[in-house]
Amino acid sequence: MWTEQGKAVLDEYRARKAREDRLFEEISRDDMLSRRDEFLLSVGEDVAFFLHDLVTASGAQRIVELGTSYGFSTLFLANAARLTGGQVITIDVADYKQASARESLSRAGLGEHVEWRLGDALEILAELEGPIDFVLLDIWKDLYIPCFEAFYPRLAHRALVAADNMIYPEIYWEAGREYQSRVLAKPDMQSLLLAIGHGIELSTRWLPDQR
Repeated sequence: MWTEQGKAVLDEYRARKAREDRLFEEISRDDMLSRRDEFLLSVGEDVAFFLHDLVTASGAQRIVELGTSYGFSTLFLANAARLTGGQVITIDVADYKQASARESLSRAGLGEHVEWRLGDALEILAELEGPIDFVLLDIWKDLYIPCFEAFYPRLAHRALVAADNMIYPEIYWEAGREYQSRVLAKPDMQSLLLAIGHGIELSTRWLPDQR
């Protein structure tokens, strides 16, 4: 399922996470927060494999990732896209993070399966064509609802939307509840909170006039 190049890059991410986990035990919370943009802070390997399986099982072709960061989840989505014949459109506002991710995905042999978009997520989504088969939401939580409203009209029948950080950290609970309410307010959306990783809200669009 994974190429040797992909496995090698995944091992690099694992090594980086292990180093950062050791560092987190040594520095204060305030120090960690002030340096947060230096760290991987990924969805976690359990969630990443779960997302990989969702994409491959659904056969998703057009995959949107909101929040490239350093490319950990991008690696999994791109490998899944390689298997489905699809394409990942990954969006981030930090050029140095996306540049790092781009270099990693290139070494993994997956660069051709990724379209890199740098800039404001809402502006990019406004110009993005559908239909969209899969979305990963992992950006600033105050953008979850406006981003959802932006891509919702372009979601395909049976499209999947995975939103991270619904359970942890606790400071995101209120934003998470508001997002859940907004999703469920759509008559053709169904949604379920999964206690995996930091909590994933998994939603799907079910158009009644299609099978």
